[in-house]
Amino acid sequence: MSKHQHQNRRDAMNTMHEALARAQMSARLGEAHQLRRGHQLTMARRLSRKAEQAAQQARLAIARTI
Repeated sequence: MSKHQHQNRRDAMNTMHEALARAQMSARLGEAHQLRRGHQLTMARRLSRKAEQAAQQARLAIARTI
């Protein structure tokens, strides 16, 4: 194999490795976004539950004073 063919093969391998690295980074970013969305949804549900509990406690406190 000639020197030129070796260079072409090396360039092709480098290009494939770069493409793989980009694909992996993109997948990791996608996973991170999904985790963040899941965390935000969990926090929103938790805050909603706390608000519902506070409203219920307020209703009970008002009922006791009547």
